[in-house]
Formats: sequence, structure tokens, C-alpha cells
Amino acid sequence: MTDLNLSQLIDNKPVKLEKNGKSICVTRIGDQVFAVADTCTHSEASLSEGDVLDYKVECWLHGAEFDLRTGQAVTPPATQA
Repeated sequence: MTDLNLSQLIDNKPVKLEKNGKSICVTRIGDQVFAVADTCTHSEASLSEGDVLDYKVECWLHGAEFDLRTGQAVTPPATQA
């Protein structure tokens, strides 16, 4: 997906957006929308395929979590954003 209408976003369901050669994980939580890099820094898996809970997206491959508000890794095995 290269363009996104915010009305297309389902609460707590991340989607992958491709823009200028970059993959972005976009997630709506209530009336807020968050965008972080779509790649897990541990395994390079797509974060948009993961689950969202408490403002965090979980990598589906090994369970690393990233804070959607900051993009920072918050649980191992990922250690950086």
C-alpha cells in the first residue's frame, strides 16, 4: 500500500505502508495514529504483521515489542529502534 486514508485504519490493527522506498507500520489506537519503521531490529520481520496491545506492537517472529509512541524497542530480543 502506498497511500492511506485514515478511515481505512482499524483500531489496533497495524498496516504496512510503502513510501519513498521505506516500509512503515501505521497503527490507529482510538483517535491517535502512530507510524514506526516496519522492521524489527532483531530479525528484520515486518512489525505490521504483529499484534498491538498497550501502545506496543509485538514482532510476530520472536516477540520483541516496540513502543508505538517512540519507536523504541522495549523488550528483548530487540535492543534498539
